[in-house]
Amino acid sequence: MEFFEVIYGRRAVRQYKPDPVRREDILKILDAANYAPSGMNNQQWEFIVVSGKKKIQLGDSYAIIADGYTSSWDQPQRDEFIGYARTYGGAPVLIVVLTEASDIRGISKMNLESASAAMENLLLAARAMGLGTCWMTGPLQDEPNIRRILDIPDNKEIVALTPLGYPVSFPEALPRLDPELKEKVRWVE
Repeated sequence: MEFFEVIYGRRAVRQYKPDPVRREDILKILDAANYAPSGMNNQQWEFIVVSGKKKIQLGDSYAIIADGYTSSWDQPQRDEFIGYARTYGGAPVLIVVLTEASDIRGISKMNLESASAAMENLLLAARAMGLGTCWMTGPLQDEPNIRRILDIPDNKEIVALTPLGYPVSFPEALPRLDPELKEKVRWVE
């Protein structure tokens, strides 16, 4: 797949086939993530690949969060979203991206930005391989429980997580805000 096709074709996938993802493919995707730029070349990210019982526990955690913020939705819509949360759309694997925690604001920001670059590489590599992902931070509303389930120490910051799997389909592109970049770009000389 051509580079810009990958970028323009990347979507937040929310429905996955149950087919397993080969370990070699996951490692190839994580290798691409590992090649992201990082502040001071610290490469301060880590990845947790989650499946099985731990994925079910994370789904139960996210379902509780989803139930809380869908309370004003109509019942069928709520049930659908809570079902999605409980299974992460049926994805066979979740990947959690971590970085080093720091009390120094500049270092903390650098670490978060570096791990976010790794996350983007992960999403793009998955898309290039025909796999779907969805950058998620909503489940982090139950961060203490996620830390307990995955045994994440306090010296690590959870950046985001993504389901990973073969998509039922890739959603259509949503329109870009300011597609001609007249408002988002400012030229200064």
